[in-house]
Amino acid sequence: MEERDAGRGPEAALEAAAATSGRAVLISGFTVMAAMAGMFLAGNAVFVSFGIGTILVVAVAVLGSVTVLPAMLAFLSRKGWTEKGRVPWIAKRRHRTRGESRVWGAVIDRVLKRPIVAVVLAGGLLVALTIPAFSMHTMNPGIAGLPRNIEVMQTYDKIQAAFPGGPVPAVTVVKADDVTTPAVRGAIADLRREAIATGELMEPSTVEISPDKTVATVSLAVKGDGTDAASERSLEVLRRDVVPATVGRLPGAEVAVTGFTAGSKDFNDVMVSRLPLVFAFVLSLAFILLLVTFRSIVIPIKAIVLNLLSVGAAYGVLKLVFQDGRFEGVLDYQSLGGITSWLPLFLFVILFGLSMDYHVFILSRIREAVDRGERTEDAVAHGIKSTAGVVTSAAVVMVAVFAVFATLSLLEFKQMGVGLAVAILIDATLVRAVLLPATMKLLGKWNWYLPKRLSWLPRLEHEPAVEGAAP
Repeated sequence: MEERDAGRGPEAALEAAAATSGRAVLISGFTVMAAMAGMFLAGNAVFVSFGIGTILVVAVAVLGSVTVLPAMLAFLSRKGWTEKGRVPWIAKRRHRTRGESRVWGAVIDRVLKRPIVAVVLAGGLLVALTIPAFSMHTMNPGIAGLPRNIEVMQTYDKIQAAFPGGPVPAVTVVKADDVTTPAVRGAIADLRREAIATGELMEPSTVEISPDKTVATVSLAVKGDGTDAASERSLEVLRRDVVPATVGRLPGAEVAVTGFTAGSKDFNDVMVSRLPLVFAFVLSLAFILLLVTFRSIVIPIKAIVLNLLSVGAAYGVLKLVFQDGRFEGVLDYQSLGGITSWLPLFLFVILFGLSMDYHVFILSRIREAVDRGERTEDAVAHGIKSTAGVVTSAAVVMVAVFAVFATLSLLEFKQMGVGLAVAILIDATLVRAVLLPATMKLLGKWNWYLPKRLSWLPRLEHEPAVEGAAP
Protein backbone atom coordinates (compact mmCIF):
# COMPACT_ATOMS: atom_id res chain seq x y z
CA MET A 1 0.00 0.00 0.00
CA GLU A 2 2.84 2.39 0.79
CA GLU A 3 4.50 1.66 -2.54
CA ARG A 4 1.21 2.28 -4.35
CA ASP A 5 0.86 5.60 -2.51
CA ALA A 6 4.38 6.45 -3.71
CA GLY A 7 3.19 6.13 -7.31
CA ARG A 8 4.21 2.61 -8.28
CA GLY A 9 1.94 0.34 -10.28
CA PRO A 10 0.44 -2.83 -8.73
CA GLU A 11 3.18 -5.22 -9.92
CA ALA A 12 6.03 -2.82 -9.22
CA ALA A 13 4.65 -2.11 -5.75
CA LEU A 14 4.41 -5.81 -5.01
CA GLU A 15 7.96 -6.45 -6.21
CA ALA A 16 9.30 -3.58 -4.11
CA ALA A 17 7.45 -4.78 -1.00
CA ALA A 18 8.64 -8.36 -1.49
CA ALA A 19 12.24 -7.20 -1.93
CA THR A 20 12.22 -5.07 1.24
CA SER A 21 9.55 -6.16 3.70
CA GLY A 22 9.90 -9.73 2.45
CA ARG A 23 13.54 -9.73 3.51
CA ALA A 24 12.56 -8.28 6.90
CA VAL A 25 10.02 -11.08 7.33
CA LEU A 26 12.68 -13.70 6.62
CA ILE A 27 15.20 -12.21 9.04
CA SER A 28 12.53 -11.67 11.71
CA GLY A 29 11.36 -15.24 11.32
CA PHE A 30 14.87 -16.66 11.64
CA THR A 31 15.45 -14.49 14.72
CA VAL A 32 12.26 -15.71 16.39
CA MET A 33 13.15 -19.33 15.55
CA ALA A 34 16.63 -18.80 16.98
CA ALA A 35 15.12 -17.56 20.23
CA MET A 36 12.71 -20.51 20.37
CA ALA A 37 15.63 -22.90 19.79
CA GLY A 38 16.88 -21.85 23.20
CA MET A 39 14.22 -24.14 24.66
CA PHE A 40 16.20 -27.13 23.38
CA LEU A 41 18.76 -26.34 26.09
CA ALA A 42 16.20 -26.18 28.91
CA GLY A 43 16.84 -29.79 29.89
CA ASN A 44 13.15 -30.67 29.87
CA ALA A 45 11.14 -32.62 27.29
CA VAL A 46 8.13 -30.29 27.61
CA PHE A 47 10.24 -27.27 26.64
CA VAL A 48 11.83 -29.18 23.77
CA SER A 49 8.42 -30.12 22.35
CA PHE A 50 7.19 -26.55 22.83
CA GLY A 51 10.25 -25.24 21.00
CA ILE A 52 9.75 -27.63 18.08
CA GLY A 53 6.08 -26.74 17.76
CA THR A 54 6.71 -22.99 17.90
CA ILE A 55 9.53 -23.14 15.36
CA LEU A 56 7.31 -25.08 12.96
CA VAL A 57 4.50 -22.52 13.34
CA VAL A 58 6.87 -19.60 12.69
CA ALA A 59 8.46 -21.39 9.71
CA VAL A 60 5.05 -22.01 8.13
CA ALA A 61 4.04 -18.38 8.75
CA VAL A 62 7.24 -17.09 7.14
CA LEU A 63 6.85 -19.42 4.17
CA GLY A 64 3.27 -18.25 3.66
CA SER A 65 4.28 -14.60 3.94
CA VAL A 66 6.85 -14.81 1.15
CA THR A 67 4.91 -17.16 -1.18
CA VAL A 68 1.14 -17.38 -0.71
CA LEU A 69 0.63 -13.78 0.42
CA PRO A 70 2.40 -12.15 -2.57
CA ALA A 71 0.56 -14.49 -4.94
CA MET A 72 -2.80 -13.54 -3.43
CA LEU A 73 -1.94 -9.83 -3.56
CA ALA A 74 -0.94 -10.16 -7.21
CA PHE A 75 -4.23 -11.87 -8.02
CA LEU A 76 -6.30 -9.30 -6.10
CA SER A 77 -4.42 -6.40 -7.72
CA ARG A 78 -5.12 -7.66 -11.20
CA LYS A 79 -8.80 -7.93 -10.37
CA GLY A 80 -8.81 -4.49 -8.75
CA TRP A 81 -9.96 -5.98 -5.45
CA THR A 82 -7.06 -4.91 -3.22
CA GLU A 83 -9.16 -2.41 -1.25
CA LYS A 84 -12.58 -4.00 -1.60
CA GLY A 85 -14.56 -3.76 1.61
CA ARG A 86 -12.39 -0.99 3.03
CA VAL A 87 -13.69 1.41 5.69
CA PRO A 88 -13.65 4.70 3.72
CA TRP A 89 -12.53 7.17 6.38
CA ILE A 90 -9.81 4.84 7.73
CA ALA A 91 -8.51 4.10 4.23
CA LYS A 92 -8.56 7.78 3.30
CA ARG A 93 -6.58 8.79 6.37
CA ARG A 94 -4.10 5.95 5.82
CA HIS A 95 -3.42 6.98 2.24
CA ARG A 96 -3.06 10.62 3.27
CA THR A 97 -0.50 9.84 5.98
CA ARG A 98 1.13 6.99 4.00
CA GLY A 99 0.82 4.70 6.98
CA GLU A 100 2.47 7.03 9.50
CA SER A 101 0.86 7.33 12.92
CA ARG A 102 -0.03 10.88 13.95
CA VAL A 103 0.13 10.12 17.71
CA TRP A 104 3.42 8.25 17.58
CA GLY A 105 4.73 10.82 15.15
CA ALA A 106 4.26 13.54 17.76
CA VAL A 107 5.93 11.40 20.44
CA ILE A 108 8.89 10.51 18.24
CA ASP A 109 9.41 14.14 17.16
CA ARG A 110 9.73 15.15 20.81
CA VAL A 111 12.02 12.20 21.56
CA LEU A 112 14.32 13.09 18.67
CA LYS A 113 14.33 16.72 19.78
CA ARG A 114 15.59 15.82 23.29
CA PRO A 115 17.15 12.35 23.00
CA ILE A 116 19.26 12.58 26.17
CA VAL A 117 16.23 13.41 28.30
CA ALA A 118 14.30 10.54 26.66
CA VAL A 119 17.09 8.04 27.34
CA VAL A 120 17.50 9.12 30.95
CA LEU A 121 13.78 9.04 31.75
CA ALA A 122 12.78 5.88 29.88
CA GLY A 123 16.03 4.05 30.61
CA GLY A 124 15.89 5.05 34.26
CA LEU A 125 12.34 3.76 34.59
CA LEU A 126 13.22 0.40 33.03
CA VAL A 127 16.33 0.05 35.21
CA ALA A 128 14.24 0.86 38.29
CA LEU A 129 11.75 -1.86 37.31
CA THR A 130 14.58 -4.32 36.64
CA ILE A 131 16.28 -3.94 40.04
CA PRO A 132 13.63 -5.98 41.97
CA ALA A 133 14.24 -8.88 39.54
CA PHE A 134 17.64 -9.55 41.17
CA SER A 135 15.84 -10.66 44.34
CA MET A 136 13.30 -12.80 42.51
CA HIS A 137 12.80 -16.23 44.06
CA THR A 138 11.63 -19.14 41.93
CA MET A 139 9.54 -22.00 43.21
CA ASN A 140 7.06 -24.64 42.13
CA PRO A 141 3.62 -23.56 43.40
CA GLY A 142 2.45 -27.16 43.16
CA ILE A 143 -0.73 -27.87 45.09
CA ALA A 144 -0.67 -24.40 46.67
CA GLY A 145 -1.05 -22.79 43.25
CA LEU A 146 -4.34 -24.52 42.49
CA PRO A 147 -7.68 -22.80 43.21
CA ARG A 148 -9.18 -23.95 46.52
CA ASN A 149 -12.79 -23.53 45.39
CA ILE A 150 -12.84 -26.65 43.21
CA GLU A 151 -14.15 -29.88 44.73
CA VAL A 152 -11.01 -31.96 44.27
CA MET A 153 -8.87 -29.41 46.14
CA GLN A 154 -11.37 -29.18 48.98
CA THR A 155 -11.11 -32.96 49.34
CA TYR A 156 -7.33 -32.78 49.16
CA ASP A 157 -7.22 -30.14 51.91
CA LYS A 158 -9.31 -32.37 54.17
CA ILE A 159 -6.96 -35.32 53.63
CA GLN A 160 -3.92 -33.10 54.19
CA ALA A 161 -5.41 -31.80 57.45
CA ALA A 162 -6.06 -35.35 58.73
CA PHE A 163 -2.80 -36.86 57.42
CA PRO A 164 -0.19 -34.08 56.99
CA GLY A 165 2.20 -34.87 54.16
CA GLY A 166 0.40 -38.09 53.29
CA PRO A 167 -0.92 -37.09 49.83
CA VAL A 168 2.57 -36.00 48.65
CA PRO A 169 5.09 -38.41 50.24
CA ALA A 170 8.81 -38.62 49.61
CA VAL A 171 9.50 -41.98 47.97
CA THR A 172 12.84 -43.78 48.40
CA VAL A 173 13.47 -46.35 45.68
CA VAL A 174 15.81 -49.27 46.34
CA LYS A 175 16.90 -51.54 43.47
CA ALA A 176 18.82 -54.75 44.22
CA ASP A 177 19.03 -58.37 43.11
CA ASP A 178 16.57 -59.32 45.85
CA VAL A 179 15.01 -56.70 48.10
CA THR A 180 13.45 -59.36 50.35
CA THR A 181 16.78 -60.47 51.81
CA PRO A 182 17.30 -59.84 55.54
CA ALA A 183 20.00 -57.25 54.83
CA VAL A 184 17.77 -55.14 52.59
CA ARG A 185 14.73 -55.52 54.85
CA GLY A 186 16.81 -54.45 57.81
CA ALA A 187 18.13 -51.39 55.98
CA ILE A 188 14.59 -50.40 54.96
CA ALA A 189 13.43 -50.76 58.57
CA ASP A 190 16.34 -48.56 59.68
CA LEU A 191 15.37 -46.01 57.00
CA ARG A 192 11.83 -45.74 58.28
CA ARG A 193 12.87 -45.58 61.92
CA GLU A 194 15.63 -42.98 61.51
CA ALA A 195 13.57 -40.86 59.12
CA ILE A 196 10.71 -40.55 61.61
CA ALA A 197 13.21 -39.94 64.42
CA THR A 198 14.47 -36.79 62.68
CA GLY A 199 11.09 -35.14 63.14
CA GLU A 200 11.18 -33.97 59.50
CA LEU A 201 9.39 -37.06 58.13
CA MET A 202 6.41 -38.89 59.61
CA GLU A 203 3.70 -41.46 59.28
CA PRO A 204 1.87 -42.63 57.26
CA SER A 205 4.69 -44.66 55.71
CA THR A 206 4.40 -47.65 53.40
CA VAL A 207 6.70 -50.19 51.76
CA GLU A 208 5.89 -51.76 48.39
CA ILE A 209 7.84 -54.49 46.59
CA SER A 210 7.74 -55.24 42.86
CA PRO A 211 6.56 -58.73 41.73
CA ASP A 212 10.08 -59.73 40.66
CA LYS A 213 11.45 -58.66 44.09
CA THR A 214 14.10 -56.37 42.57
CA VAL A 215 12.63 -52.98 43.52
CA ALA A 216 11.24 -51.68 46.79
CA THR A 217 9.68 -48.25 47.40
CA VAL A 218 9.47 -46.62 50.82
CA SER A 219 6.96 -43.77 51.14
CA LEU A 220 7.26 -41.29 54.02
CA ALA A 221 5.07 -38.26 54.69
CA VAL A 222 6.82 -34.89 54.53
CA LYS A 223 6.08 -31.65 56.29
CA GLY A 224 4.36 -28.80 54.46
CA ASP A 225 2.31 -28.93 51.28
CA GLY A 226 4.86 -30.65 49.07
CA THR A 227 6.60 -27.65 47.50
CA ASP A 228 7.16 -25.17 50.33
CA ALA A 229 10.30 -24.67 52.44
CA ALA A 230 9.17 -27.18 55.06
CA SER A 231 8.77 -29.91 52.46
CA GLU A 232 12.15 -29.17 50.90
CA ARG A 233 13.74 -29.35 54.36
CA SER A 234 12.23 -32.83 54.85
CA LEU A 235 13.59 -33.88 51.46
CA GLU A 236 17.04 -32.51 52.24
CA VAL A 237 17.23 -34.44 55.53
CA LEU A 238 16.12 -37.65 53.82
CA ARG A 239 18.60 -37.35 50.95
CA ARG A 240 21.56 -35.97 52.88
CA ASP A 241 21.35 -37.78 56.25
CA VAL A 242 18.92 -40.68 56.39
CA VAL A 243 19.40 -42.47 53.05
CA PRO A 244 23.25 -42.50 53.11
CA ALA A 245 23.21 -43.87 56.66
CA THR A 246 20.77 -46.72 55.90
CA VAL A 247 19.86 -48.14 52.48
CA GLY A 248 22.68 -46.15 50.91
CA ARG A 249 25.17 -48.52 52.54
CA LEU A 250 23.77 -51.65 50.90
CA PRO A 251 26.45 -53.19 48.62
CA GLY A 252 25.43 -53.35 44.96
CA ALA A 253 22.12 -51.54 45.48
CA GLU A 254 20.88 -48.49 43.56
CA VAL A 255 19.06 -45.91 45.68
CA ALA A 256 17.24 -42.72 44.69
CA VAL A 257 14.63 -40.42 46.23
CA THR A 258 11.64 -39.30 44.15
CA GLY A 259 8.10 -38.11 44.75
CA PHE A 260 6.24 -34.85 44.31
CA THR A 261 8.61 -32.77 46.45
CA ALA A 262 11.73 -34.28 44.90
CA GLY A 263 10.41 -33.77 41.37
CA SER A 264 9.52 -30.17 42.14
CA LYS A 265 12.89 -29.41 43.73
CA ASP A 266 14.90 -31.07 40.96
CA PHE A 267 12.87 -29.37 38.21
CA ASN A 268 13.42 -25.98 39.85
CA ASP A 269 17.17 -26.65 40.15
CA VAL A 270 17.38 -27.64 36.47
CA MET A 271 15.53 -24.50 35.36
CA VAL A 272 17.84 -22.26 37.42
CA SER A 273 21.01 -24.00 36.22
CA ARG A 274 20.00 -23.96 32.53
CA LEU A 275 18.88 -20.31 32.44
CA PRO A 276 22.41 -18.85 31.86
CA LEU A 277 23.01 -21.40 29.09
CA VAL A 278 19.76 -20.47 27.34
CA PHE A 279 20.54 -16.76 27.71
CA ALA A 280 24.01 -17.21 26.20
CA PHE A 281 22.74 -19.30 23.27
CA VAL A 282 19.85 -17.00 22.33
CA LEU A 283 21.85 -13.78 22.70
CA SER A 284 24.80 -15.13 20.70
CA LEU A 285 22.62 -16.36 17.85
CA ALA A 286 20.65 -13.10 17.75
CA PHE A 287 23.88 -11.10 17.71
CA ILE A 288 25.20 -13.05 14.71
CA LEU A 289 21.93 -12.73 12.77
CA LEU A 290 21.70 -8.96 13.29
CA LEU A 291 25.41 -8.50 12.59
CA VAL A 292 25.10 -10.21 9.22
CA THR A 293 21.77 -8.56 8.38
CA PHE A 294 22.71 -4.94 9.09
CA ARG A 295 26.52 -5.13 8.76
CA SER A 296 26.93 -3.24 12.01
CA ILE A 297 28.37 -4.26 15.35
CA VAL A 298 26.50 -1.48 17.17
CA ILE A 299 23.00 -2.47 16.02
CA PRO A 300 23.05 -6.00 17.53
CA ILE A 301 24.64 -4.84 20.80
CA LYS A 302 22.06 -2.09 21.20
CA ALA A 303 19.21 -4.43 20.26
CA ILE A 304 20.28 -6.98 22.86
CA VAL A 305 20.61 -4.33 25.58
CA LEU A 306 17.17 -2.86 24.83
CA ASN A 307 15.53 -6.28 24.75
CA LEU A 308 17.18 -7.31 28.01
CA LEU A 309 15.87 -4.11 29.58
CA SER A 310 12.29 -4.96 28.59
CA VAL A 311 12.67 -8.56 29.80
CA GLY A 312 14.29 -7.40 33.04
CA ALA A 313 11.48 -4.91 33.63
CA ALA A 314 8.94 -7.72 33.14
CA TYR A 315 10.80 -9.86 35.68
CA GLY A 316 10.79 -6.94 38.11
CA VAL A 317 7.05 -6.42 37.74
CA LEU A 318 6.45 -10.14 38.34
CA LYS A 319 8.53 -9.98 41.50
CA LEU A 320 6.77 -6.88 42.80
CA VAL A 321 3.30 -8.22 42.04
CA PHE A 322 3.41 -11.95 42.75
CA GLN A 323 6.37 -12.42 45.11
CA ASP A 324 5.71 -9.32 47.20
CA GLY A 325 1.95 -9.78 47.03
CA ARG A 326 0.87 -6.50 45.44
CA PHE A 327 -2.56 -6.24 43.76
CA GLU A 328 -3.78 -9.50 45.33
CA GLY A 329 -7.32 -8.15 45.49
CA VAL A 330 -7.32 -6.85 41.92
CA LEU A 331 -5.85 -10.02 40.38
CA ASP A 332 -7.65 -12.36 42.80
CA TYR A 333 -4.73 -14.43 44.05
CA GLN A 334 -2.74 -15.13 47.20
CA SER A 335 1.04 -14.69 47.07
CA LEU A 336 3.17 -17.76 47.76
CA GLY A 337 6.37 -15.74 48.04
CA GLY A 338 7.88 -16.73 44.71
CA ILE A 339 7.59 -17.03 40.93
CA THR A 340 6.88 -20.37 39.29
CA SER A 341 10.21 -21.94 38.34
CA TRP A 342 9.60 -22.48 34.61
CA LEU A 343 8.37 -18.95 33.95
CA PRO A 344 11.64 -16.91 33.78
CA LEU A 345 13.11 -19.15 31.07
CA PHE A 346 9.80 -19.33 29.19
CA LEU A 347 9.26 -15.56 29.36
CA PHE A 348 12.79 -14.79 28.20
CA VAL A 349 12.55 -16.98 25.11
CA ILE A 350 9.07 -15.77 24.12
CA LEU A 351 9.67 -12.10 24.85
CA PHE A 352 13.10 -12.00 23.25
CA GLY A 353 11.72 -13.60 20.10
CA LEU A 354 8.79 -11.18 19.87
CA SER A 355 10.93 -8.15 20.71
CA MET A 356 13.53 -9.00 18.10
CA ASP A 357 10.72 -9.51 15.59
CA TYR A 358 9.62 -5.89 16.12
CA HIS A 359 13.19 -4.68 16.21
CA VAL A 360 14.20 -6.21 12.88
CA PHE A 361 11.01 -4.92 11.24
CA ILE A 362 11.67 -1.35 12.38
CA LEU A 363 15.40 -1.37 11.72
CA SER A 364 14.84 -2.72 8.21
CA ARG A 365 12.69 0.31 7.43
CA ILE A 366 15.33 2.62 8.87
CA ARG A 367 18.07 0.92 6.88
CA GLU A 368 16.01 1.17 3.70
CA ALA A 369 15.77 4.94 4.18
CA VAL A 370 19.50 5.20 4.88
CA ASP A 371 20.28 3.21 1.73
CA ARG A 372 18.10 5.68 -0.21
CA GLY A 373 20.38 8.48 0.96
CA GLU A 374 18.50 9.92 3.96
CA ARG A 375 20.36 11.08 7.05
CA THR A 376 20.18 8.67 9.99
CA GLU A 377 18.00 11.07 12.01
CA ASP A 378 15.48 11.45 9.18
CA ALA A 379 15.59 7.70 8.47
CA VAL A 380 14.88 6.93 12.13
CA ALA A 381 11.91 9.30 12.18
CA HIS A 382 10.46 7.88 8.95
CA GLY A 383 11.16 4.24 9.81
CA ILE A 384 9.55 4.32 13.24
CA LYS A 385 6.62 6.54 12.25
CA SER A 386 5.77 4.30 9.29
CA THR A 387 5.91 1.10 11.39
CA ALA A 388 4.46 2.42 14.65
CA GLY A 389 0.88 1.70 13.61
CA VAL A 390 1.65 -1.90 12.69
CA VAL A 391 3.73 -2.51 15.83
CA THR A 392 1.14 -0.88 18.08
CA SER A 393 -1.73 -2.85 16.54
CA ALA A 394 0.15 -6.12 16.97
CA ALA A 395 1.06 -5.19 20.53
CA VAL A 396 -2.55 -4.35 21.43
CA VAL A 397 -3.72 -7.73 20.12
CA MET A 398 -1.03 -9.62 22.05
CA VAL A 399 -1.54 -7.67 25.27
CA ALA A 400 -5.28 -8.37 25.08
CA VAL A 401 -4.68 -12.09 24.48
CA PHE A 402 -2.08 -12.44 27.23
CA ALA A 403 -4.21 -10.45 29.67
CA VAL A 404 -6.85 -13.16 29.42
CA PHE A 405 -4.44 -15.53 31.19
CA ALA A 406 -4.28 -13.08 34.10
CA THR A 407 -7.98 -13.72 34.73
CA LEU A 408 -7.54 -17.49 35.14
CA SER A 409 -7.58 -19.07 38.59
CA LEU A 410 -4.37 -21.11 38.21
CA LEU A 411 -1.54 -19.03 39.67
CA GLU A 412 1.07 -20.12 37.10
CA PHE A 413 -1.09 -18.97 34.17
CA LYS A 414 -1.92 -15.76 35.99
CA GLN A 415 1.79 -14.98 36.40
CA MET A 416 2.47 -15.85 32.77
CA GLY A 417 -0.33 -13.59 31.52
CA VAL A 418 0.77 -10.59 33.57
CA GLY A 419 4.44 -11.08 32.66
CA LEU A 420 3.80 -11.34 28.92
CA ALA A 421 1.25 -8.51 28.79
CA VAL A 422 3.43 -6.08 30.77
CA ALA A 423 6.56 -6.92 28.78
CA ILE A 424 4.88 -6.47 25.39
CA LEU A 425 3.35 -3.19 26.53
CA ILE A 426 6.73 -1.89 27.74
CA ASP A 427 8.50 -3.08 24.62
CA ALA A 428 6.03 -1.51 22.19
CA THR A 429 6.02 1.85 23.96
CA LEU A 430 9.08 2.79 26.04
CA VAL A 431 11.57 0.68 24.10
CA ARG A 432 10.46 0.97 20.47
CA ALA A 433 9.03 4.49 20.52
CA VAL A 434 11.39 6.19 22.99
CA LEU A 435 14.68 4.39 23.67
CA LEU A 436 15.24 3.09 20.14
CA PRO A 437 14.90 6.43 18.30
CA ALA A 438 16.67 8.36 21.04
CA THR A 439 19.72 6.08 21.10
CA MET A 440 19.90 5.98 17.30
CA LYS A 441 19.78 9.77 17.18
CA LEU A 442 22.60 10.04 19.74
CA LEU A 443 24.78 7.46 17.99
CA GLY A 444 24.28 8.94 14.52
CA LYS A 445 26.63 7.41 11.97
CA TRP A 446 28.07 5.10 14.63
CA ASN A 447 24.88 3.04 14.33
CA TRP A 448 26.35 1.52 11.16
CA TYR A 449 29.89 1.01 12.40
CA LEU A 450 31.52 -2.23 11.24
CA PRO A 451 35.18 -3.05 12.06
CA LYS A 452 37.34 -3.49 8.99
CA ARG A 453 38.21 -7.02 10.01
CA LEU A 454 34.51 -7.90 9.50
CA SER A 455 34.23 -6.33 6.03
CA TRP A 456 34.06 -9.84 4.54
CA LEU A 457 30.51 -10.25 5.83
CA PRO A 458 27.92 -10.63 3.04
CA ARG A 459 26.09 -7.45 2.07
CA LEU A 460 22.30 -7.63 2.19
CA GLU A 461 20.99 -4.53 0.46
CA HIS A 462 17.75 -3.25 1.95
CA GLU A 463 17.29 -0.67 -0.78
CA PRO A 464 19.35 0.34 -3.81
CA ALA A 465 22.08 2.49 -2.31
CA VAL A 466 22.48 6.10 -3.40
CA GLU A 467 26.02 7.09 -4.26
CA GLY A 468 27.44 9.76 -2.03
CA ALA A 469 24.68 9.36 0.52
CA ALA A 470 25.57 10.64 3.98
CA PRO A 471 25.04 8.04 6.72
